[in-house]
Amino acid sequence: MHGLVNRSIECFVRDSYGAESWDRVVSAANLGFSTFEAMLSYPDSKTFDVLQAVTQQLGKPRDVVLEDVGIYLVSHPNTQALRRLLRFAGTDFTDFLHSLDDLPDRARMAVPDLDLPTMRLRDVEPFHFALDLTGPHDVFGHVFVGIIRAMADDYGTLVLLEHLERQAGRDTISIRVIDANFADGRAFDLAGQVSGDQKVAE
Repeated sequence: MHGLVNRSIECFVRDSYGAESWDRVVSAANLGFSTFEAMLSYPDSKTFDVLQAVTQQLGKPRDVVLEDVGIYLVSHPNTQALRRLLRFAGTDFTDFLHSLDDLPDRARMAVPDLDLPTMRLRDVEPFHFALDLTGPHDVFGHVFVGIIRAMADDYGTLVLLEHLERQAGRDTISIRVIDANFADGRAFDLAGQVSGDQKVAE
């Protein structure tokens, strides 16, 4: 698994629960080192050992932890680069959803060996979409539930999300847009002036 994936899990634990929690994860997973290098690759077994240790440390199911990682990647002050990448893709939440098909290619432009699942958004019916993620690993589906949930909040959109059962190497996320203008979204300035607390002016 790419080091960026492992590093994201590490930073999530450190930033959300503290360095001591991460130290306990390192010990429980028998890593043999204390931090992941973002630009290296690691055996998949290391990632799965860490995830198991995190779920035990936090007392949460694995799927919930992965969704929390996805929320963290968009909403935490230390991860604003990903938020900006995703917000550049569209002026509203629906635009953002339709941009996800191209996300793996855009990510590989920055990190050529980052292997994200292929993504395909389907229109099921008005205001109801399905996002298919196809790849060898089962960690990304729930991470993207968290990412989409956080991005909906970012745009001020009320959504209902459901991760459907993984089949034949494919995760499917059901996305129902309940209210596109449910709340004020977070401020976003294309010029780079971003404030996590400031609200978009009405």
